[in-house]
Amino acid sequence: MLKIFHNPRCTKSRETLKIIEESGEMVEVVEYLKTVPSEEELTDLVKLLGISPEELVRKGEAIYKEEFKGKLLSDEEWIKAMVMHPKLIERPIVVKGNKAIIGRPPEKVRELI
Repeated sequence: MLKIFHNPRCTKSRETLKIIEESGEMVEVVEYLKTVPSEEELTDLVKLLGISPEELVRKGEAIYKEEFKGKLLSDEEWIKAMVMHPKLIERPIVVKGNKAIIGRPPEKVRELI
């Protein structure tokens, strides 16, 4: 079973979900802007992805430019920032078991199928 942290307004997220659905894999869709991951869940996702929390931040978002650009935050502070402002979370994130990927490009999800 796959889990996708999905934003239906995002083209890449929609394309990634389509690839999963066409594969026949079971998928749990989490619209993370409506159901925001907890600090613990986001910390676990970062570990599964093998990246730092800051690497999961969408630096093109207005909220990033207005409140975070140029600031040095700890890993815990980046996690808190993403929980407070979920638009900052890169998307889509797909998880299967103890593996996770960011679906950019969407075809990258094939690594988990």
